[in-house]
Amino acid sequence: MTQHKRRAPAQQVIRKRAVVAAAVVGTVALGTGVGVWASWGGGGGTPQGGARQSSSGRVAGSASDGETPASPKPSRSYPLSRAPRTIPAVRSHTPARGPGWRPQKADRVVVSDAELADEGRLLAGELGIGYAGEKDDVRAGDVRLALGGGGGNQESYTMTVRGGRVDISGPGEAGVFYGTRTLKQEVHGGGTAPEGVVRDEPAKPVRGFMLDIARKPVSESWIEDRIRELGDLKFNELGLHFSDDQAFRIESSTHPEIVSKEHLTKAQVRRIVDLASSRHITVVPEIDSPGHLGAVLAAHPDLQLRNASGVATKGAIDISKPASAKLVDDLLNEYAGLFTGDQWHLGGDEYQALTVKDPQASYPQLAAAARQKFGSGGTVADLTTAWLDARADTVRAHHRTMRAWNDGFFKGTSVQAAGDLQVAYWTGKEIGARQPAEYLAAGRKVINYNDEFLYYVLGQPQTFVYPTGRRIYEQWTPLVLRGTTAVPARYDAQVLGGTFAVWGDFPNAQTEAQVAAGIRMPLRATVQKLWDPGRPALSWTDFQNLANRLG
Repeated sequence: MTQHKRRAPAQQVIRKRAVVAAAVVGTVALGTGVGVWASWGGGGGTPQGGARQSSSGRVAGSASDGETPASPKPSRSYPLSRAPRTIPAVRSHTPARGPGWRPQKADRVVVSDAELADEGRLLAGELGIGYAGEKDDVRAGDVRLALGGGGGNQESYTMTVRGGRVDISGPGEAGVFYGTRTLKQEVHGGGTAPEGVVRDEPAKPVRGFMLDIARKPVSESWIEDRIRELGDLKFNELGLHFSDDQAFRIESSTHPEIVSKEHLTKAQVRRIVDLASSRHITVVPEIDSPGHLGAVLAAHPDLQLRNASGVATKGAIDISKPASAKLVDDLLNEYAGLFTGDQWHLGGDEYQALTVKDPQASYPQLAAAARQKFGSGGTVADLTTAWLDARADTVRAHHRTMRAWNDGFFKGTSVQAAGDLQVAYWTGKEIGARQPAEYLAAGRKVINYNDEFLYYVLGQPQTFVYPTGRRIYEQWTPLVLRGTTAVPARYDAQVLGGTFAVWGDFPNAQTEAQVAAGIRMPLRATVQKLWDPGRPALSWTDFQNLANRLG
């Protein structure tokens, strides 16, 4: 990849979508998105027995999930409720007749499970009402959070607004948290949560935002502001690319000599990780190797890769030297204790030894090490793959799920990349580029970082342009992994999701405030398509207006 390409909590598992149910008398099918519903008009009825159905064929109208259907009662005072307007849009809403719920000063948030105390306190503060903790009694105006029900998707939830109360439940804490985000948006966007039942879950388990802090240092407060924004939008990953040729940006105890002057302390990183965890966001660290190590090598010039003429190769470490592996493993082991989530990015891209016409001739020491290790047919690509596998062994010992850039996987090598490495697919511009379907056909799980849509590269070098929310919203889906062409739908389960990435190639091209403003709508469009890849019910103009109303 180019020098700005790049890169991506809980081990993600492709989750089976739960069947949406709840009998509805007189509802209509609206909207064209997969499970995304347009608003229902009030007052008038619809033909008896009509059942709402999305373009994916799911129906809200049966009681197949074992729950008692919510049957709206005729009322002269209240029309059928309209579906919530949120970002991302809820997958299903069963309308009902009633006033909905609006927070009043005397209302309270209560929890049925102690594990939800943090979510309860956060929501109460955001809505300006009290937090009462664990309570069994029922009061008018209550918002109750509870664990239980639903299927196996820990990020799913059900929210029922009925009788002047709100109940949010889900099989996991993350799902309940997402239900509180829906309620917060409903109240902040329109003042009232509409009567009825929301059943919601994401289509994709990986919904990420990646930040290059190696090239452009950013403040702790800016990162924390993004975490709050990401949490409200139901993102669940924050990638931190903190080591590259330009700088190494986090305090180190094992190798303090490599740390750049402007950096985050470990105490700051712990606060970032803790805040992210409170929003059910996993921080995914990346220490790229064996390329993009310029800042580390500045303090260890003896490990710099040199060609046959003795010329240093930018950013590349000499993988034929045992000391190189020890240095990088020291860092991997150290930061595994700082970043406590279960995801890790190994990098693996753009090793410059493999961008020349004849790597064996240009780097004889690497060729000799490959032959010694793998026999007479061993190549520099074999040695590089073995390096990646060895780093994976180091991180795997810390029980992490790992990913690497797609150009770190090589074709035709005798050494194969570890089978549990996920592919962070960002480009098809590298030497020997392969179509995404090749990785998928081999059984790999893939995360979409498509540089055509999801790369916000400061200064817009080479052919990069700042991505727009509209283009993502109207043209991209998680299956569009390279360029503008989608991979076959049969691979949908292997595409775990996607990540929108900010790269700091020209760090002074934009201020922190300008970056935040520039990525605002692209982030919203990205998460909408990760939560529900189908065609959105709202036009782009209406989606923009909604984003402005929600803040």
